[in-house]
Amino acid sequence: MKIELQGVQPVKRKSSLQSSPYFVYLLVAPLFLILLGYVVYPFYQTFAESFKTDGTFSLANYKQFFDPSHSSNLEALWNSVYISILSVISSGIVGVTMAFLLERYHFPGRKILSILVLVPLALPPLIGVLSFSFLYGESGIIPRALKALFHLEQVPFSLKGIWGVVVVHTFTMYTYFYMTASAAIKGLDPSLEEAAASLGAGRLYVWRRVILPMLTPAMVASSLLVFMISMASYTAPLIFGIQRTMTMQIYLSRTNGSLDMAAAQSTILSIVSILFLIVMRWYQGRRSYMNMSKGVSVHRSEVKNTFIKYLAIICSFLGVLILTLPILVIVLISFSVDGTWTVQILPPKYTLDYYIDLFTNSKTWKPIVNSLRMSGIATLGVLAFGVAAAYCMVRLKFKGKFLLETLIMIPWALPGTVVAVNLIAAFNVKSVFSFGQILVGTAWIIPLAYFVRHLPLVFRSTSATLLQMDVSIEEAARNLGASWWYSFRRVVFPMALGGIVAGALLAFVQGIGEFVASILLFTTKTMPISVAIYQKMYSFDFGTACAYGVLQILTIILVLAITQKITGDRANMTV
Repeated sequence: MKIELQGVQPVKRKSSLQSSPYFVYLLVAPLFLILLGYVVYPFYQTFAESFKTDGTFSLANYKQFFDPSHSSNLEALWNSVYISILSVISSGIVGVTMAFLLERYHFPGRKILSILVLVPLALPPLIGVLSFSFLYGESGIIPRALKALFHLEQVPFSLKGIWGVVVVHTFTMYTYFYMTASAAIKGLDPSLEEAAASLGAGRLYVWRRVILPMLTPAMVASSLLVFMISMASYTAPLIFGIQRTMTMQIYLSRTNGSLDMAAAQSTILSIVSILFLIVMRWYQGRRSYMNMSKGVSVHRSEVKNTFIKYLAIICSFLGVLILTLPILVIVLISFSVDGTWTVQILPPKYTLDYYIDLFTNSKTWKPIVNSLRMSGIATLGVLAFGVAAAYCMVRLKFKGKFLLETLIMIPWALPGTVVAVNLIAAFNVKSVFSFGQILVGTAWIIPLAYFVRHLPLVFRSTSATLLQMDVSIEEAARNLGASWWYSFRRVVFPMALGGIVAGALLAFVQGIGEFVASILLFTTKTMPISVAIYQKMYSFDFGTACAYGVLQILTIILVLAITQKITGDRANMTV
């Protein structure tokens, strides 16, 4: 039966460029051009530089790297890989265990633990290393206190060597596992465990063969992130006595003027990181992880055993203490007078001078302004590019989608040191992508590094939001005669604003705390707060360094609080 409505005519769109099938390529062409200029081109330049010696093609750099008589490079490679794998394992154990306990059981102290478990997010890596050194190092507060309490001749323990680095990495990185695992645990279908239990499977067997395999996608994503961050770690190995890591070797080659060797080391580091990415993706792809949930999630179980309850109270108290001590010790030392804390357990003298100097001395305030400005510039670029790229990936159909996503995510799969070396190799000479200027040594190179490094944050958070939106809403606006730009500006963008702002704020936070790329790219005029902290620390100006750190922590806590307010309970704060 055909029904005709007299007098009602469908809205006819005017023939325009927007209706052309090639319009999508007009939109994505600038995206590919930017990725070509600031991801592919720098990576290629580093790769090409690694095969040069005195300007001519040569394999000398790679021969020197793998030459047993020059064992420093091989030792650095082994140390970096070994530390990174241990960090992934330890962070995974702590993060997944915390997620399982806090999401599956209700016990005394759970609420405060669930809040404080994200405290390490407020600690930039450099500040985290500094706080652990003051707390658990050979002259740290805890070892000295135990020595005095038990009248020992030597401190009973101290963090040093590889295990000291792993402990610091675990504390600062387990949150990546915790957040992804907790989200996955919330979505598990309880019928799977009930079915296994009804067939006679014990709790340990259910955990090992049912729950843990279902968490594999979340664990793979977190493993990649922790591995990359560990490979780029610089300060923790240096402070805890590991003299040779890949990041340190690259930094030494760079400062010694051996750019070709730094390029070779960066290329090898990139290959190792990409191989780890391939292995983890292969492991994830071995089986299906769809749980066929009917929308019912696991509820928390009440702990009724009296002994377990008291044990939970004690463990919760210890957990709160361990999680808050690093921040508290940074605050404490920011008030201590430099040079007066020698053999005492706690600093004997305190002052407000560092905070007064922080806000009144232009030289002291400059690194803070630099960090805010450079991170802000990078965030604006990431915001524009990331939203455009996410929209194209989710809403448009075109050839090259996989290539676009791969190019965006490559910098996230590489240590920050490699990204910095890539930019140095590409922009220490004039090029069309730098508009005929040399960018190395200018105020633009660090924001560019932040842009490339943190682009995936906005891209992934916006993509996730767009995937949850009903496409029919945008189609309705277009059918009523709205142009593509009008429907995007008035319909799509407001609805996706939460995910967009969350990703942008996190990119801003990452820029403020960025150190490993900044240490290779900064000048005296563009010194960010992370490098200022590092320099103050090695000048033994611990009070000023910690005052910087407190300000950095407060900034990050404020941004994370805003992000949490915007995203609500979803807490989609990692990629």
